[in-house]
Amino acid sequence: MPEKPSDDQPSASEIPDDVWEQFTRATERDSHASAPKEPSARARMVTERLRQQEARGESPPGWRTGPDMMNGRAARRRKPWAFLGVPVAVAVALVALKPSLLPGDPFGADGSSAAASPLPVETAAPTAAPGASDPEIPTLDEPFAGSPALRWADGEAGIVLPEAKAVGSVPEERVEQALKLTKKLLVGANLDPKAVRGARPDAALSVLDPKQPELLDELDTALRSPSRKHDPVTLFSRFDPDEVRPVGDVIKTRGHMTFEKGAHGGVAVRADYTFVYPLVRADGPTEVTRTIVRRVIDVELADPARYRVTQGRLLLMEYDQEIGNSSCDVHDGYLHPEFSSSEPTGAAPSGPTTDPYDRSRDLDHDPDECGTVSRT
Repeated sequence: MPEKPSDDQPSASEIPDDVWEQFTRATERDSHASAPKEPSARARMVTERLRQQEARGESPPGWRTGPDMMNGRAARRRKPWAFLGVPVAVAVALVALKPSLLPGDPFGADGSSAAASPLPVETAAPTAAPGASDPEIPTLDEPFAGSPALRWADGEAGIVLPEAKAVGSVPEERVEQALKLTKKLLVGANLDPKAVRGARPDAALSVLDPKQPELLDELDTALRSPSRKHDPVTLFSRFDPDEVRPVGDVIKTRGHMTFEKGAHGGVAVRADYTFVYPLVRADGPTEVTRTIVRRVIDVELADPARYRVTQGRLLLMEYDQEIGNSSCDVHDGYLHPEFSSSEPTGAAPSGPTTDPYDRSRDLDHDPDECGTVSRT
């Protein structure tokens, strides 16, 4: 019995009109191209010679009589192919127009699956800056196009805690608590959607020890009345909602934590993370830019039995930051990304050019020096 066409092949009713029209035109062209033509003199000579050999029983092996033809099944076996000719050809046309229709998209239609594969978790400082990326322009659909951050983890997933182990007399459970509190501080200061949109970063502040009154007073002043001396962006990533808005809800994150015995009977944690924010203007234009913020913070979960500290709160010992693509010398409590289509605002850069994605460098720059970035 003739084989039936495969149910996996698309039927004519399932084929979009534009694809069917393209296939019909291609079929008509092929039909015209394959129309019978007057054979050449040489072709007529060869055909006549083969006809005479066949009449004498001298047909060469394989000429109209191959192994598949001798068993009498070749014609029947070819019928399914003839019957499937149109559906198969349409399927080929569909795949040519949209390779992703094939299971698993074996042709890699986007051409970037390998390049966009996630990076392994960072467990220590890298030894060099990430390599050059394709010079793609970020869009609303692909806000991280052309950025090394395309392969970074999304948001909190990029803050992977190291395995907690006892440090001296500090038990493993205490170390784990310090690591989790540090992550909560990072998330509240850099990833919380409301805080990033300019709201007060209460989640981050709740992690800090209130028995550091001078620190908390300074942070409150910075949030309430920002100035050069008290600028909240030195610890919190904040954007003016009247100026810009985030593209989507993904902030790319990469970094690592380390820990050791602290100076106050507890465990000291150092966190070194970079956050990448895709943004557009709040007034409507769809040009996408990115601001890159790297933060290095040192905290300690001190021993409340030996020091006057609050149980379950962190002492913020030191913090530093490097901000890429934000206007210089503007201290209104927000980061101000610049767009390639706009004139730059703030003071002109006077410092060196750096790669904001280079996590192999120490942050040893002059805090009052404003430089330029090699890429965003």
